Amino acid sequence: MKALIVRGGWDGHQPVACTELFRAFLEKHGFAVQTAETLEVYADQSALADADLIVQCWTRGRLTAEQENGLVERVRAGAGFAGWHGGVLAVGYEASHYQYMVGGRFLNHPGGLIDYRVDITGDHPITAGLSSFDVHTEQYYCHVDPTLDVLATTTFTGAHGAPETAGAVMPVAWIRRFGAGRVFVSTLGHAPADLELPPTRTLTERGLLWAAGRS
Repeated sequence: MKALIVRGGWDGHQPVACTELFRAFLEKHGFAVQTAETLEVYADQSALADADLIVQCWTRGRLTAEQENGLVERVRAGAGFAGWHGGVLAVGYEASHYQYMVGGRFLNHPGGLIDYRVDITGDHPITAGLSSFDVHTEQYYCHVDPTLDVLATTTFTGAHGAPETAGAVMPVAWIRRFGAGRVFVSTLGHAPADLELPPTRTLTERGLLWAAGRS
């Protein structure tokens, strides 16, 4: 199987360091891993045609119509798509087909880096054996598709200058079927240290495999 890592964009999310955390894991599970550091790869059908899994970490980028269509149609045809944090949720805001495929978009993270609880809610192999856990990172407030299969949530308190969020239960990790493809998204992963937290890493690794049809 082939995994294509697409990384770049805003350096603050450390796209190289974050994606490298999962290279050995993917190779251990039989993936030939290739890396692209340009969104133009999505317009290259020869590069996408044999991709079983696309792992994206690209914050603040814009997708051309050709790039958006290439990616969306490859996933619809059967490729897995997976990623975390701003690398999938804070990119391509004007790309409605991409947003529809991903199922959510980042809006705000009141307070910046804060302590909060991640509640495991989904009964799924990705979350099997995981319990709710605490993190110190950005708590993403997103607009999300109501049809998502939600695996984990967080509840906003209305603190940090955002009283309008009080009581909002927000998805943290979700999956969805998209045509013949599968999509996994997690809002966790601002920096390598966040992804190295054991429950977050387990959630992410299992999500990658699920998106590729391996579980």
